[in-house]
Amino acid sequence: MPQDVRFDLPFDTPVSDHLEHARARHLRWIWDMGLVRSQAGFEEYTSWDLPQAAARTYPHASADDMVVLMNWFSLAFLFDDQFDASRPDRADRIAEVARELIVTPLRPAGSRPRVVCPITLAWAEVWNHLSAGMSLTWQTRFAASWGRFLVAHCEEVDLAARGLAGTLGLEEYALFRRRTVGIHHSIDAGERSRGFEVPAQAMAHPLMERMRDLAADTIGFMNDIHSFEREKRRGDGHNLIAVLHRERRDCSWEEAAEEAYRMTSDCLDEYLELEAGVPRMCEELRLDEDERDRVRMGVEAIQHWINGNYEWALVTGRYSAAKDGPVATAELAGRGSVDDLLAV
Repeated sequence: MPQDVRFDLPFDTPVSDHLEHARARHLRWIWDMGLVRSQAGFEEYTSWDLPQAAARTYPHASADDMVVLMNWFSLAFLFDDQFDASRPDRADRIAEVARELIVTPLRPAGSRPRVVCPITLAWAEVWNHLSAGMSLTWQTRFAASWGRFLVAHCEEVDLAARGLAGTLGLEEYALFRRRTVGIHHSIDAGERSRGFEVPAQAMAHPLMERMRDLAADTIGFMNDIHSFEREKRRGDGHNLIAVLHRERRDCSWEEAAEEAYRMTSDCLDEYLELEAGVPRMCEELRLDEDERDRVRMGVEAIQHWINGNYEWALVTGRYSAAKDGPVATAELAGRGSVDDLLAV
């Protein structure tokens, strides 16, 4: 299925005015932090255009905060690509680094990592900025979502290392994908980007919980569709199209792609139905005007992620159907990254 598959999204979202200014500062930062270690790695990274993704998903962030968010995007995406299918023993190192990333938000801000590599050093610096000014409630919520994402990533790597990447059934995969896509804490960061927090009682309401889950499902499945060519090239079985093709034995690749599209559209439709019920939820909770405004911005943070990530996915070089040079060699060997970022 080609990268440019289109979905009918009912809302448009803005793009930050700080994109180009922040992009220049961000690209200097990734070199300084050692998040790219070769010219080929840098060229591949710049082709992904993660700054555009950050500018679309956090359009109201200040110029300085936009740089922080771009920096966070880079280390999260680059860490996700560190598994090497030709070296199953690398799963242990990934788990060690992931544990360090998980505990960083639980330590005092500014603490030096105990497991040192470019990824952990970058995250310690980013978290110091990202957590600034946010309540302990928000920091704890973010840390919990971030931890679930990283644990799921380690589970994914471990399955691949044991040759079990293509063994999850559809229902099991859908729940697993909800964690690996990492959307819950990404939506949380939308609050940080605008300097507000969704009221705790609204965040705990079943309607909001389900909306966030459906947003994660929608984005995760869209991502599986847009990235399918890349993941198929790498032999990655953790993709909705691949799961459908495998589980439904008489299902062709084209039919699997069509079913993946239908499932994604169904998730989006259910999300939109629930979003229409947000005013009723606010009435039920007896929220005041300020609290309702913060709920509104929380819903906008979800919309920014659904639409912003979608618009970026259509054009990013990360999901290009054809690659050449060191990038193609790495992907055909089962690697997602040209550079090793887990070594000191």
